[in-house]
Amino acid sequence: MKVSSPLFAVVAGSLLASCSTSYQSLHQKAILVDTHNDVISQVIMEGHSVERDLTGKAHTDLARMKKGGVDVQVFAVFCDETYGPGRAFAFANQQIDTLEAIVRRNPDQLQMVYTPAQMRDAIKARKIAALTGVEGGHMMEDNLDNLNHLYNRGVRYLTLTWNNSTSWASSAADETKGTGFNGKKGLNDFGKQVVRRMNELGMLVDLSHVGEQTFWDAIQTSTKPVLVSHSCAAKFSPHSRNLSDAQIAAVGKNGGVIHLNFFSEFLDGAYPKRVNDFIQKHDAEIKALRQKGINGSALQNTLYKKYPEEAASINPPLSLLIDHLDHIVKIAGIDHVGLGSDYDGIGSTPIGLEDVSTYPLITKALLERGYKKKDVEKILGGNFIRVWEANTPATVARN
Repeated sequence: MKVSSPLFAVVAGSLLASCSTSYQSLHQKAILVDTHNDVISQVIMEGHSVERDLTGKAHTDLARMKKGGVDVQVFAVFCDETYGPGRAFAFANQQIDTLEAIVRRNPDQLQMVYTPAQMRDAIKARKIAALTGVEGGHMMEDNLDNLNHLYNRGVRYLTLTWNNSTSWASSAADETKGTGFNGKKGLNDFGKQVVRRMNELGMLVDLSHVGEQTFWDAIQTSTKPVLVSHSCAAKFSPHSRNLSDAQIAAVGKNGGVIHLNFFSEFLDGAYPKRVNDFIQKHDAEIKALRQKGINGSALQNTLYKKYPEEAASINPPLSLLIDHLDHIVKIAGIDHVGLGSDYDGIGSTPIGLEDVSTYPLITKALLERGYKKKDVEKILGGNFIRVWEANTPATVARN
C-alpha cells in the first residue's frame, strides 16, 4: 500500500519524537557515573569557578553537568611528576580542600559521598554525588600512612601510576620506552603491599596509566575487583594507555570494570596523522600566532574556530566510542564497561561529545546500537556501583 507523503511525514515525526523521549527518559532514570574528570586540577586550581558558565573555557561546570544528567562524579586529584616529595601529597590535600569548599558553597547541587549508600542518598535528593580519585601513586609519597589519610579524606580510588613511574610501580609510558623504576618493571614488594592495603581499606585499585607488567602484577595481587578509570581498547588505537584484548579479558575475569576515555587519540589510531596534516597545511599561520604569544590549546582552538569544517573532519565520530564499548562487551561482557570521560584532562573529544552536557547522546547511541535498557543502565553507572560495593568493607569509618 502506498502511503501519502504528508501522512508518512507525520508518522516519521511521531516516531522520531518517541525515540527522543525514550532515550531522554532512560538517561534521566539511569544513574550516570563518570569516573574521571580533571576539572579540579586543570581548571579550578587555575582560578576558574565551576559555579559559572565555563563554556569555551572548560568542558565542565555545574549547570552543564546538570544538563548532561551526571549523577555521580569522581573528581580526579592530580599533579605531574614535577611535584616531588613534600609537595605531591600536600597538593592532593589542597585539591580535596578545594572540592569540599565548592560543595559547601553549593549544598543544593552537590554532596560529598564516601559510601555507595551515601551516593544513593545524594541522588534521591537530586544532588550530584561527588567523590575523589587520586591520579598517580606518587601523590602518596611512598608512605602507607599517607594512603590511609587519603582514604580517610574520601579518596575512593588510586591510579597506581600516572605517566611517570613511582619507586614501586612502572607506568605504561615508561614501560613503552623500555624503562620503569630503577630499570625494573611491574610492582615490587612495596607496590604489592600498597595494593593489599587498598583492598583492606576499600580503595579501588585503578589500572589506567600503568605498564602492562604492573597491570598483571596488580591483577594477581588484588583480592577485589579492579577499576580502569579512563582507558580504551588497543584494537582501535594501539596507544600505550589502552588495553590489549588479553587485559580486557583479565579485567572481566577479575570482576572489574573498564571506563572509556573520550580522548580522540585513544579512540582513533589515525587521529594523530590527521592533526599533523592540519598543522602542516596551516604551518605559516601557526608560526604567526605563536609570534603573538598564542600557544597550546588556545592556538588549536583559534585555528579550529577559523576552519570549522576542517576541524570537524579531524575528530572521530561518537560511533567510534561505541565501537570500543562493543569490543569490550564482546570480550569481557556487559558487566565490565562504563564511562570515564577525562573531560578537562584532554584536548580533543569525539564529534558530539564536546562537554559534560552531551552525555544523553551516548544513551541515544547505545539504544540505536541495540543495547537493552537494563544494559544501558549498567554501562552508564550500574557496573561501577557494583565494583565500588564489592570493594567497600561492611563497616566503613571516616575520620
